Amino acid sequence: MVKGTELLHGHFHFKSLPDGGVDRTKAICIHCKVEFSYHRSTSSLKYHLNAIHTVDASKSPSQTNCGGGLRQTTLDAACGRSIDRQKQDKLTNAIAKWIATNCRPASVVEDVGLRNVLRIATNDDTYEPPSRRTITRRIHELYEKERTTKATALQRAPTVALTGDYWTSLGNQNYLGVTVHYIDEQWELHSHALTVMQTEDRHFAETCAEHFIHVAQQWNVSLSTDSAINMIAAARHLPFEHDPCVAHSLQRSVTVSLQNSAFDDVLAKCRKVVGHFKHSPASAAELEHQQIEHGQKEESLIQDIPTRWNSTLDMIKSVRRNEQPLRDVLTTHNTKIAMPTTAEMDELQRLETLLEHCRFATELLGGEKYVSCSVVLPAFCHLSRVMESSDDDPAYVVKFKSTFRTDLETRKENANIAYLKIATALDPRFKHLKCIPRAERAEVWASVTNLLKEQRVVAEQPVEATTSEPPKKKLALLAASSESDSEQEEDSVENSVRRYRSEPTISTEACPLEWWSKHAGSHSRLASIAQQYLTTPATSVPCERLFSLAGHIVQKKRVSLSSENVNDLVCLSNWLGAEE
Repeated sequence: MVKGTELLHGHFHFKSLPDGGVDRTKAICIHCKVEFSYHRSTSSLKYHLNAIHTVDASKSPSQTNCGGGLRQTTLDAACGRSIDRQKQDKLTNAIAKWIATNCRPASVVEDVGLRNVLRIATNDDTYEPPSRRTITRRIHELYEKERTTKATALQRAPTVALTGDYWTSLGNQNYLGVTVHYIDEQWELHSHALTVMQTEDRHFAETCAEHFIHVAQQWNVSLSTDSAINMIAAARHLPFEHDPCVAHSLQRSVTVSLQNSAFDDVLAKCRKVVGHFKHSPASAAELEHQQIEHGQKEESLIQDIPTRWNSTLDMIKSVRRNEQPLRDVLTTHNTKIAMPTTAEMDELQRLETLLEHCRFATELLGGEKYVSCSVVLPAFCHLSRVMESSDDDPAYVVKFKSTFRTDLETRKENANIAYLKIATALDPRFKHLKCIPRAERAEVWASVTNLLKEQRVVAEQPVEATTSEPPKKKLALLAASSESDSEQEEDSVENSVRRYRSEPTISTEACPLEWWSKHAGSHSRLASIAQQYLTTPATSVPCERLFSLAGHIVQKKRVSLSSENVNDLVCLSNWLGAEE
């Protein structure tokens, strides 16, 4: 080796050129012949010696060889140490959970980019991601594990409520989605998917009922559906209490009130304006420029869709927020699209105020993480009050309010009002029943009292069934001797209701389940009934969200997914996503 071409005491030397010269920008390790870039810094060279060859860079190769410090580069050192079987199995499970939770296709494991990322993360250049078959098997195993956990929790729940709806996939296959809702022993409300089951038959009432019973039997649970005619008819064939979807009814009332109203013309103008900017990239870009010029936030306009709740309100708000930028763009480009006039913008403002109340009620009743069934009647009472006509209202507003109130009252008749009244009474926020006519309040508390009496009879029924029948003569004596006991029991039941009614109401912002968790001991008779009624959701919106999730899974490229895989993936994504 030519003197002056060495680095780090001879562990490296500069690269020799074919013409006999030396390239002082390249350093070559004498131990493994690997070439490095050299820019007057030996830090990377020292790191290489320490990490790969474990030699002391301050000593010459002859000294390190004599000391036994130099060792041959191993395959693990050259390629990166391979991960052990346990870590590999853990990584496979994590990939399966990620695919299920985030609605990714199983084929993603074949992606070269993912493989490279995993190799860098594991520091193992030989790592190969699991196959699609392995991932599919792990997803099924994960589903069965989570299903067992959910089923065990359901068995401990005293009462459950189900919501159900039908959905058609991109592959033109019919699916029934069912979600479950229950309150556990700690008075925490739980809500999750039960199944997304493919159905073959047409959705007649008897068939719908059979489907729901099949799901209930599969999960061993003892139902709220949407307000479609076939779903309501199916409920008549079910051995469950049925509550139609209130949010659907509310949205239908909004739709009916807008039809043939004085708002038709101005809403049509808004749709044309929004449609123009949706279909013209140049106009959309100019709108963004004008939004910046007016110091507004850049945003796209929102088009209303008949099947999307509150989308008409969202369209109105987006047009009103961007009124001046829209006028500037349309005026500059001399388009034939006409903006609403000043008078029509005033109409939009009034309609926005009316629809905001409906949005508030819809979102309030559509939640699944809090009690909603007991809020239905107070929400209806609020809507009825704000939709009362006043002397300041123009004729077109009076017409809208009148149509809305009339239609909503008609739809309330199809709701399970008796059930909703009891739910309201058992909610410590609304037990004063101000949302119910005064003449009907006593009847509600009488119903609660009867429920307590029926509960006592049901609780004693198994004991009576196992007791041998006494002689008829003794039966008469037993009836006579127990008369005073039954009177005392009736007094006790009425006292339970009376004590609960005497409790102070809580704030409407408070959680009724927290109140019951603290007072369940002192009101034990009513607590189990409260669990039953407060468990029930007011709407089938949870199923709507379930099918929205399914839409991310059953995409155009995955329309051939088997029904079993659809069920496992949708349910797992719902279960695991809720945990995170």
